[in-house]
Amino acid sequence: MIVVTGATGNIGRPLVDQLLVRGARVRALTRSPKRAGLPAAVETVRADFTSGKAMETALEGADALYLNLAGVGDPETAAQLVGAAAASGVRRIVMLSSYAVTDTAFDEENIILQMHAMVERAVRDSGLEWTLVRSGLLAANALPWAEPIRTTGVVRGPNASVAQALVHEADIAAVSAEALLDASGTHQGKVYRLTGPERLTPVQQVAVIGRAVGRELRYEELSREAVVDQMVGGGLPRVVAEAFVHWTEEGGERVSMVSPDVERVTGRPGRTFAEWVNDHLADFK
Repeated sequence: MIVVTGATGNIGRPLVDQLLVRGARVRALTRSPKRAGLPAAVETVRADFTSGKAMETALEGADALYLNLAGVGDPETAAQLVGAAAASGVRRIVMLSSYAVTDTAFDEENIILQMHAMVERAVRDSGLEWTLVRSGLLAANALPWAEPIRTTGVVRGPNASVAQALVHEADIAAVSAEALLDASGTHQGKVYRLTGPERLTPVQQVAVIGRAVGRELRYEELSREAVVDQMVGGGLPRVVAEAFVHWTEEGGERVSMVSPDVERVTGRPGRTFAEWVNDHLADFK
């Protein structure tokens, strides 16, 4: 049995499908089981992270845990879930983390990196088998562009000239599935950094979408302050929005790095941004 947190999210949903295809038993933890819309073969359980006992109950009988910080809520609760996994007999944890984590003192200077690094330490210290899947920036970050693309043809955002190797959520799910189902120990104690196979600036990303929808689109760069306000308006705490913008400005090569780890783990190249757009074309039309 594999327990999946964040099972209805951008990464968790394709991960559930990939695990089912490979014959795994899946228990999905979600805050709204009735609205989850998961396949009937999935054991869908309401996520209750209010106590260690409730967590242990949700993990009862499980062999592995897929830990998505966003699906749990905060690093303290995620660390508590790691402890509950050890107490309930879980053997393996695969954690979705951020490729921005550096394993240096820099991680303590940025709240986003600090949160991920804290949970990573809990996973490493758990005494269980573990794999860290450090994801790069998601291609799905372009989904908020869908509405302005449909209505005005103009996308506004930060860093028009900063190239990023955006990763398809299905590739993150594929690497995570390999680690969760690992029968040989190949992925035990490994840290994988996942990106897409190519670097594209936001201007180039918008051009890719434009070609796919058959329209001429435009990208307009916003100031740092305007970007933070935009992210806060979308529901992010200001301190997190500021940390994200700071990292994209100061991250240097780490922001634009291209990693071969998707192909190393899955045996095939990572999906391109154009492939991601094709998979989500209905959102932009």
